[in-house]
Amino acid sequence: MIQKKQLLSVNYAIVNYEQASDHLIEKAKTRTSYGVSALAVHGLIESYWDRTLSEQVNKIPLVVADGQPIRWALNSIYGTGMKDRVYGPTLTLHVLEKANRDHLNVYLYGSTASTLKQFQAFIHKTYPNVHICGVHQDRFRDATAEEDLEDIEKINASGAHVVLVGRGCPRQEKWVADHLGKVNAMMMAVGAAFDFHAGTQKQAPKWMQDNGLEWFFRLTQEPKRLWKRYLTTNSTFVYLFLRQKFFA
Repeated sequence: MIQKKQLLSVNYAIVNYEQASDHLIEKAKTRTSYGVSALAVHGLIESYWDRTLSEQVNKIPLVVADGQPIRWALNSIYGTGMKDRVYGPTLTLHVLEKANRDHLNVYLYGSTASTLKQFQAFIHKTYPNVHICGVHQDRFRDATAEEDLEDIEKINASGAHVVLVGRGCPRQEKWVADHLGKVNAMMMAVGAAFDFHAGTQKQAPKWMQDNGLEWFFRLTQEPKRLWKRYLTTNSTFVYLFLRQKFFA
């Protein structure tokens, strides 16, 4: 049984890459309707501020500690001894490697046409036994009830074992939560994986990732869009972490 610990409003699974990917592949092979979210600080704070979102995130059976600050906080409060985070793009590679071993069907849902094309090329080259059984470009809006039903029918008819969902946080978390019990596959909310593995967006150097500075790297890439997000979410996270650790 997977151990979970609550950080602010979210129940995080205490797992590593191997444990998480093995668990997810077992769900995928039986086409169990299942979900995972790799949730970093931004998603956690959004969930804390929005009770409805928090309820949706906690419907997802497996929420993993995407960011180093999440791992540090869990280790500090609970002594979990997690040696590394479970970063969404890296978890995606672990799942694709095992899907390649087992010749599984993968469906890509979200992102732009150009990113999807390059991501498909990456998967074909790196994991030749993975069958991409369907691709759906993001509408960048909520689907109508009729469109959503069509999407569900297409995914289920495709025989997908794994659905990679790249819609950005928190839209992808909402989508996965809302499609549990409807989509007969293991769904992964790992939006950044699409862009990173497609080569359309740069990843932070490993030393920055290991030291929890990925947010700073992204800020240097898109300062106008991200400065306010990181100013508010990072400072809020530090305050709420300290409050939970010392006063909860």
